[in-house]
Order: sequence, then C-alpha cells, then structure tokens
Amino acid sequence: MKINFWLNGAKKEAEISPDTMLLEFLRSLGCYSVKRGCETANCGLCTVLVEEKPVLSCSVLAARIDGKKVMTMEGLQEESEEFGSFLANEGAEQCGFCNPGFIMNVIAMTRELEDPTEDDIKEYLAGNLCRCSGFVGQTRSILKYLEFKKNKSEGSKDQEKEVQA
Repeated sequence: MKINFWLNGAKKEAEISPDTMLLEFLRSLGCYSVKRGCETANCGLCTVLVEEKPVLSCSVLAARIDGKKVMTMEGLQEESEEFGSFLANEGAEQCGFCNPGFIMNVIAMTRELEDPTEDDIKEYLAGNLCRCSGFVGQTRSILKYLEFKKNKSEGSKDQEKEVQA
C-alpha cells in the first residue's frame, strides 16, 4: 500500500506492507533515535510525535501516518540538544538509552502544557521507563529547563517591547 506523509518536515511517499509497524518503518528511513525497548507500549523508548502528539511507534501501524506529520528527534535537533544539555548538567542521562523517547515526551509536554507543575510532569511522563535512575535528576532537569524557557520567552517579549517603544 502507498502512503504519503511528512517526516521531519519533508514530504515523503512510500510503499509499505499493511502490517508494517511504525517503529520498523521509521528506522528503515534512517530515524535511529526511535529505539526498540519493550515492544509492548510500556517503556516510551519508541516515542515519536504524530501531529504534535506523542505516540508509541511500537504499537502503531505505519499505515496510520498516511497524510500526517511525523517528527522524530532527527527533526528536532535544536530543541533536543537544548533539553539534553539540562539532562547532562543534572547527571540524569546515565546510560542514555531512554533519552530519545524521554526527550520527545518532554518536547511534546512543553508544547501542550503551558506551565506544568511537578505533578503534571510526573503524570505526563509516567510511561517513560528508565532503569538507571530514580527520575530525581530527570525531574530536576525538566524543572530547570522549563524555567530557562520561561525566562527566555519573557526576555524576548521585553526586547520586543523595547523595539516598539
């Protein structure tokens, strides 16, 4: 079957088998940030954004992206690197295997929730599994990243007001 979709901002067309899983399909296109973990939709390693919403690609057929926009970490390099530096600074990356799925969910969360509380963060990221840490460093890194983004946004608004004045 033929599908048309956007991958990381680029229009694509592909011929796929109806039973192809999105995880396998994206990896075949060179999106290696999409990791295989549990293959039971329990760990979050395979998270991608479909129409701006986090989706577990191990449990979605590739045919479901027909006509849709898909983003992987390869398409979100700037945001991924920015948040990734906060993870590293807090010592929260340990082995790093879960980072791509975790980062994709954090990016989705920052786009969906305006000012998430610590409880909101925990609830939003409940499906991400990390066997190395107790999530304390990761939570700390998210809170610092959110504060950084807020200050950055307020700074650009202040600059905009100065230019208009």
